[in-house]
Amino acid sequence: MTFSADTAATSHPPTTHTLLSLFDAQRRASRDQPEVPLALRRDRLLRIQRLLEQHADALAAAVNADFGVRSPRLTEIADLFVLRALLSSTLRHLPRWMKSVKVRTPWYLQPSHAFLQRQPLGVVGVVSPWNYPVQLSLGPVITALAAGNRVMLKPSELTPQTSALLARLLGEAFAPDEVAVVQGGSDVAQAFVSLPFDHLFFTGSTAVGREVAKAAAANLTPTTLELGGKSPCIIDASCDIAQAALKIAHGKLLNAGQTCIAPDYLLLPRGREVEFADAFAQAVATLFPSLQGNPDYAAIISPRHLERLQAMLVRAEGQGARLQVIQPGGAAVSVSSRQMAPVLVFDVPARSELLSEELFGPILPVLPYDSLQQAIDHINAGPRPLALYWFGTDTGLRDHVLASTVSGGVTVNDTLMHIAHENLPFGGVGESGWGSYHGEAGFLRLSQQKPVMVQSKWARGDLFYPPYGKRFDQVMGWMKRFL
Repeated sequence: MTFSADTAATSHPPTTHTLLSLFDAQRRASRDQPEVPLALRRDRLLRIQRLLEQHADALAAAVNADFGVRSPRLTEIADLFVLRALLSSTLRHLPRWMKSVKVRTPWYLQPSHAFLQRQPLGVVGVVSPWNYPVQLSLGPVITALAAGNRVMLKPSELTPQTSALLARLLGEAFAPDEVAVVQGGSDVAQAFVSLPFDHLFFTGSTAVGREVAKAAAANLTPTTLELGGKSPCIIDASCDIAQAALKIAHGKLLNAGQTCIAPDYLLLPRGREVEFADAFAQAVATLFPSLQGNPDYAAIISPRHLERLQAMLVRAEGQGARLQVIQPGGAAVSVSSRQMAPVLVFDVPARSELLSEELFGPILPVLPYDSLQQAIDHINAGPRPLALYWFGTDTGLRDHVLASTVSGGVTVNDTLMHIAHENLPFGGVGESGWGSYHGEAGFLRLSQQKPVMVQSKWARGDLFYPPYGKRFDQVMGWMKRFL
């Protein structure tokens, strides 16, 4: 199992014995306290809330140091604000989420009654990625704690300063049998996902997600996999392209395209390519008047990732694709800064890896279509995407696209925004992942909904006991008339 080729060294990586000791301590604690009261769950969430309030600047600085260039304001909106909103919503709704839920009892089982008891699973493992290293680490942790679980977190080695700071801050706020952070490279990650967690939560690439699922399956560990994929963006003929271009540019270039739900390719009515290219270039200039040294325009996370993106463009151009590099102000970007200029790609060959691999960078292939059905067929020919975006004013065509495609989530006439809606579950489908979180969906994902039936002393279950005979036949005949 290979988690990353960019394994960063960490001081004193944990041994297998240390990992097992941490896990065993959490497992014992979870079994000793299977019922976690509301007051304790709230206290744990409030500790994270205080952590964010007191150390927001330090966390943003650590993220900036790991990326090389990433504005603290970007970390504020994309990491910290999202977590603050999640905490606020979770604390507000947690008492209701924890309550047992009565369920209707069918007439043939009355006068018994039944309910679902929501209980913690036990120990939840979280493996988080590097692209939003604070949000995607603490978001699942918050949800797991709200559900009453203990948590072990393995943050990414590609953001070592952020991971080390999270380890220190969480270590100060929690006992190791409540929340523990494990640092290290791919070898540690392999050992981590092989632990017999009660649930394993992974955010990352589809390729690594497959390996995580295999490792978890050996222990029959249930998983939530938040993966990636080729998220399409459809521009309908009814769309105002100038307005759409700004929103598409924002969604594509947030964090320099290093976002799992960024638009991965654009489907555009044939003949409007030049119109879109001009509108997109103007949108980029509006958002980022310059690129070099602009803290609002994030750097690519590592030289290896930058080289991968550039090599893909070289190969695509060699296959006949046409590249339009967008450089606001006309100034080229220094390779040393890793702030890669946005690139539109036209005439993309069908065999190009730009159309088969998740890009995770500021590259946007533009694919013209002759009919909406052609666009839909293109989407449905590939794996189901994590996100889908549609721009237009024709609600009939919008509804046709929604009915004809399957994706993890959708935003209409914008990008990314469905992930910010606290009452919408977030997750993938098929190769883009399985299992959803955010809001009550996440709470339930990391809870056991135990079905409980309470039998009445007036129940006549004995009517169905053997030995079977004439009375049984009469009872069953009478009951079948009412089904």
